[in-house]
Amino acid sequence: MTMPSYTVPYSALATEASLVKTELMRAVENVLDSGRYVLGPEVAAFEREFAEYCQAKFAAGISNGTSALHLVLRGIGLDEGDEAITVPNSFVASASSIALAGARPVFVDICDDGNMDPQKLEDAITGRTRAIVPVHLTGRPAKMKDILEIARRHDLFVLEDAAQAVGASLDGKRVGSWGHAACFSLHPLKNLHAFGDGGMVTSQDPELLARLMKSRNHGLANREQCDFWSFNSRLDEMQAAMLRVQLRHLDAWTETRRNLALRYNDLLRPYVEVPDEGPGERCVFQTYVVKAERRDGLKQYLNEHGVEALIHYATPIHLQPAARDLGYSAADFPKTMQHVRKIMSLPLYPTLTHAQQDRVVELISSFYRKR
Repeated sequence: MTMPSYTVPYSALATEASLVKTELMRAVENVLDSGRYVLGPEVAAFEREFAEYCQAKFAAGISNGTSALHLVLRGIGLDEGDEAITVPNSFVASASSIALAGARPVFVDICDDGNMDPQKLEDAITGRTRAIVPVHLTGRPAKMKDILEIARRHDLFVLEDAAQAVGASLDGKRVGSWGHAACFSLHPLKNLHAFGDGGMVTSQDPELLARLMKSRNHGLANREQCDFWSFNSRLDEMQAAMLRVQLRHLDAWTETRRNLALRYNDLLRPYVEVPDEGPGERCVFQTYVVKAERRDGLKQYLNEHGVEALIHYATPIHLQPAARDLGYSAADFPKTMQHVRKIMSLPLYPTLTHAQQDRVVELISSFYRKR
């Protein structure tokens, strides 16, 4: 099957890697020469550096972001009959990790910014609620002050789903340092990414971290002692070494991404609803999402003219076949349904040129002028 050719692709991973290819190859060679490929010094160093970057005390390298969520939720003892609250417009892992930990995912509607509505959150808490999983969707921080105050009143665990938000902050405080713990994805489409899969957990809690260090490694206390049954969910040395290289460049890449996003905002504002930042927010625009009238027609028009536009995510989690037993309907979350009918993700990455960006804007302008 021939893949379509785009003059403005949605991502440009090979081009981005070329910016630091010499450093990456040196890091790979160092790991090869060391003979240490699993849970060695590169993982330990990346954990320290990542924790510092996120303003957290501790960090643990995990095989991927989904496993990170799952291990934390299992680690706090979620069980059958328990509930954990999240949002329905995220990637499915925000909910599947709750279900796989043995609990019931409970959804609440969102605000206009696409993140959890704290008022709806308060209304959804029951005697079975054990945890809240706010998502910093698209790299925009959720309303953590309100969420944490609600959690404090009800004595609930707060797990930030920061999969898309490394480096984002609210009032100068980085995501990953607000809740009891936070989970990050290092998937190739993330701003800080592995060359394959990877994930991280940050926390201020040494006991939680100690359990994670075991639970990511079969529940082993050491080579001879298994304290509890668990999984093989380790971040490997090769990925950690390459992630350390990229972490050194992340702030510069994020600033470029932010400048491009704000340029999009200025140029696209006459045609679509753009993602303006709220007070105190510093977004990292892991995805650049607009809300557009006649979205499906616009997306098709862009794709036909060489711009790769996507939708994140077209079907909300509560309407997925896997969630059928939860008993939700489209009418339960009106704001979410309004959101998913209009959202569209445009190309945004550090190597996107102004000429490519201008082409995207030109086509969007043309679509609405002609119709």
